[in-house]
Amino acid sequence: MRFSTTSLIAVALCVLTAAGCGDHARLPESAGFGPTPTLPPPHKSLFPTTNVVTAVGWSVGARPTAAPETTVSPFAKDLQHPRWLYVLPNGDVLVAETDGPPRPDDEKGVKKSLMHTMMKQAGSDQPSANRITLLRDAGGDGAVETRSLFLKGLNSPFGMELIGNDFYVANTDALMRYHYSPGDMSIQGPGVRIANLPGGPLNHHWTKNVIASPDHKKLYVTVGSNSNAAENGIDKEAERAAIWEIDLATGAHRIFASGLRNANGLGWEPETGALWAAVNERDELGSDLVPDYMTAVRDGAFYGWPYSYYGAHVDARVKPMRPDLVATAVVPDYALGNHTASLGLAFMQPGPLAARFGSGVFIGQHGSWNREPRAGYKVIFVPFSHGKPSGMPVDVLTGFVSADGKAFGRPVGVAIDRHGGLLVADDVGNTVWRVTANART
Repeated sequence: MRFSTTSLIAVALCVLTAAGCGDHARLPESAGFGPTPTLPPPHKSLFPTTNVVTAVGWSVGARPTAAPETTVSPFAKDLQHPRWLYVLPNGDVLVAETDGPPRPDDEKGVKKSLMHTMMKQAGSDQPSANRITLLRDAGGDGAVETRSLFLKGLNSPFGMELIGNDFYVANTDALMRYHYSPGDMSIQGPGVRIANLPGGPLNHHWTKNVIASPDHKKLYVTVGSNSNAAENGIDKEAERAAIWEIDLATGAHRIFASGLRNANGLGWEPETGALWAAVNERDELGSDLVPDYMTAVRDGAFYGWPYSYYGAHVDARVKPMRPDLVATAVVPDYALGNHTASLGLAFMQPGPLAARFGSGVFIGQHGSWNREPRAGYKVIFVPFSHGKPSGMPVDVLTGFVSADGKAFGRPVGVAIDRHGGLLVADDVGNTVWRVTANART
């Protein structure tokens, strides 16, 4: 989030009164979804739209609303800001309990205070637990019998990946490796730093996700931008807004794809084998711009940020302009709605949910702060056919926010468990939810 000095008083009033400020969406929410979203001219206003939820958590017995023919139940409760999930081969579920690291240079003075107020109101900006917790459902009935501290002493951990006996964690500033044996409830040994990742005292987008190549020789790591639209200077964006490819034999890295403002979820599409990413686009161009998206990530491709969005749509705020780069910008495959903060991504796997929804991908949408009315705050499913999105999204989990803007929860990471259930990390509700298909009669 970034605000001009002239906007501060107005933004402060919006935050303190929990009022939606700025412009109002002129297009239906559906216009920001699909392979060809509607992209109106940017909307300029005296101050940016601010429409922040107030985090309150779930009352006893309450839960999100599940899609027809499905059921949602708590898989694990009383966690501390669970953001990301990983399912080990034996079925154990790992949860990264994490929040942003200290970032003393992220903002200064009044700006910093206002940003922290907004983030705290929405349920973030708390001291990070900096740990990974293991959840074991030995009976396969959707109930966790055993919970253990799997790994501690981390630095805002996020992405996780296992290759053989090597367990990798993407901290905010480094890719780490630890020894793991099947069935381990915890890791005690010291980790090995495989590669440094862009962090530092600014570190605007701190989350780093990781996924292994199919041959297990490389890791792909997401590195978000250090700003909304390069307002901190393009020099602060060195090797950021990108997906890195790290060679495990040497530790060397290269930029696999760039111009991706804040990629988070990663997954291999089952039919084509293409790497897909969920990407958060820029703010403060109005409630109808710019859609977040998911896309098959091409080796060597540039996706526009910060100079343009959705191909050749130039962001006039960014100086100097780079028409040479804009001319090469790749248009993303599928828009996921304006300001939805689409973070989690998990492709369907065989099982009862596949019989209910078909082929496709689940997306966890953390929800907007820069749109009126609000968008996201749900889990959706996008159908696929022949390796490509083939229709509009279907709601899977809703009901995370009340009509008056109280957030009971906010979905982030999503994963498919060993028994075919969909797991959803809810960082405001401090819960991991499990969605299953109802038995057919």
